Amino acid sequence: MIILAVESSCDETAVALVRDGREVLTDKIASQVELHRIYGGVVPEIASRMHIEAIYALADQALEETGLDRQDIDAVAVTYAPGLIGAVLVGVNFAKAAALSMGKPLIPVHHIRGHIAANYLAFSELEPPFLCLVVSGGHTMIVDVEDYTRMQILGTTLDDAAGECFDKVGRVLGMPYPGGAAVDKAAQRGDDRKYALPRSKPGANPYDMSFSGLKTAALNLIHHADQVGEALDVDSLCASFTAAVSDTLVPRVVRALEQTGRRRLAIAGGVAANSRIRADMLAAAEALGAQVYMPPLKLCGDNAAMIGAQAYYEYQAGNLADMSLNAYATRSILGETL
Repeated sequence: MIILAVESSCDETAVALVRDGREVLTDKIASQVELHRIYGGVVPEIASRMHIEAIYALADQALEETGLDRQDIDAVAVTYAPGLIGAVLVGVNFAKAAALSMGKPLIPVHHIRGHIAANYLAFSELEPPFLCLVVSGGHTMIVDVEDYTRMQILGTTLDDAAGECFDKVGRVLGMPYPGGAAVDKAAQRGDDRKYALPRSKPGANPYDMSFSGLKTAALNLIHHADQVGEALDVDSLCASFTAAVSDTLVPRVVRALEQTGRRRLAIAGGVAANSRIRADMLAAAEALGAQVYMPPLKLCGDNAAMIGAQAYYEYQAGNLADMSLNAYATRSILGETL
């Protein structure tokens, strides 16, 4: 089954062709990073307009690159939530038009389910059940993947997502957008014990986490140094901040592995590319005898291949949409409206 998949939830326009949920035939991505960098972050209106300009050409390029015709496509899949509402609408409207014009089924895919499914593309042997730590710019959660389309959220951030905090700290430090990658690079040169930064403590749900206090502490430290003319060791601050994020995530994932008895752990989302978090999670999980799956960096960020991968299993489960499909800025991974 060949699925034409579309992703436009933020600042990457992507179109992919995926076979049977596991094989990427092509994954075309038009990045807007350079455009948004001058503003220090994504400008929603600009993102939406750029998606409109890029999406049709990407679809044509995907078909041309693979040598496939429209009649070779069996279904059309699209990210319908969550994301910047204008950006998501562009992808949804394109996918609806494509499905209608070709007479093909339309498959709605939750963006975070797509991130989890990126692991299926990288590891052909991976099948549910397994635990997945999702760490992206807008989401941080521990998910028990019981089946391809049946999942339970064990814990989530109660405020800011880890990725949002990385980007904010990077921006205040004057680093180029996206800040998370720059912070990671600087952290590799620093002393992670130089600055004392807080870690959130478990609450009523031991798997829930919080990053707003950590973000505020780091920003206050940066502003204070600037106000008093104190030299700031940027590399060590980045290292200390990254260590605090990792120290918040790792123990909760370890506890989830112990409590659920799962012995397979997948990592997903843009922050899954962070070198410190990858190393710490790998060491902790392997100490428990758990197998760890971390997708290559190119599959950690937003892409359409992951949407095509998850769409295959959504299709098998009968999760299809008609022309009334709408876009949602917020939506639970379980399909519930937030």
